[in-house]
Amino acid sequence: MNVFSDIAWGQWISSGFLLVLGIVLGSLAARSVSKVMAKRSSRHHTVMVRRLVFYVIFLLFGVAALREAGFSLDVVLGAAGILTVAIGFASQTSASNMISGLFLLVEKPFEIGDFIEVEAIMGEVVGIDMLSVKLRTRDNLYVRIPNETLIKTPVINRSRFPIRRIDLSVGIAYAEDVEKVENLLMELAEKNPVCLEEPKAFVLVSAFGPSSVDLQFSFWVPKDKVLEGKSGMLVAVKNALDKEGIEIPFPHSSIYAGSHSEPFRVQLLGLEKNIEKEVLDADKES
Repeated sequence: MNVFSDIAWGQWISSGFLLVLGIVLGSLAARSVSKVMAKRSSRHHTVMVRRLVFYVIFLLFGVAALREAGFSLDVVLGAAGILTVAIGFASQTSASNMISGLFLLVEKPFEIGDFIEVEAIMGEVVGIDMLSVKLRTRDNLYVRIPNETLIKTPVINRSRFPIRRIDLSVGIAYAEDVEKVENLLMELAEKNPVCLEEPKAFVLVSAFGPSSVDLQFSFWVPKDKVLEGKSGMLVAVKNALDKEGIEIPFPHSSIYAGSHSEPFRVQLLGLEKNIEKEVLDADKES
């Protein structure tokens, strides 16, 4: 009973009240700052400033609570410094991520809501912290990428510009009229409501493939219409070529024995012969 009677309950209650008050005031101040900055700044900066305001207010009330509980501020700061150095040596990776987070904050290669690609991982940025960036992929997976990785590897921001170019590869048979196909593709681009008039679509002969003449059909769409534009145009191209009787070839293989070799005979077996051959093979195995 003497142990409980010796505790200064009044000081501890005051300290707890200060901590709770710090959390409440910090949350209110953070929300107020967030509302003010929402219309004047990016979501990235709004989130960072909101968190900074909350932690600063909470830290001030936390120090006041420690002093109210009877802790010396010099001792607390000294212990915090020693703890910081110890943590720094023990967690160099975390320190590297924090420094990388500062570079990302200053450089601002992307913002919350952008769609980025990092090491074959594509997703929407849903969170930016001092240690990592959080993505939500198209199949609704939650991916955490350390800031250090974002500094060391190329990052593709697919939402940086308002429009995107889609490049389709269209192969046609060598016997087909290339200019006719080019005009047909340009008409499809003009009729498609997703395609932009400016910059203009274009068609290039990209290569002479093993079994087809390869064309590059490029057109521009708004950044939020990429999947819709690509899928819709592929269907339109297929239907248009089929309607005009233009062949879309599949890979062919030619067997050439050489000019100094005797030609060899190739015979296609009929259905009956195939059945007989399968029966004979089955008898051999039995």
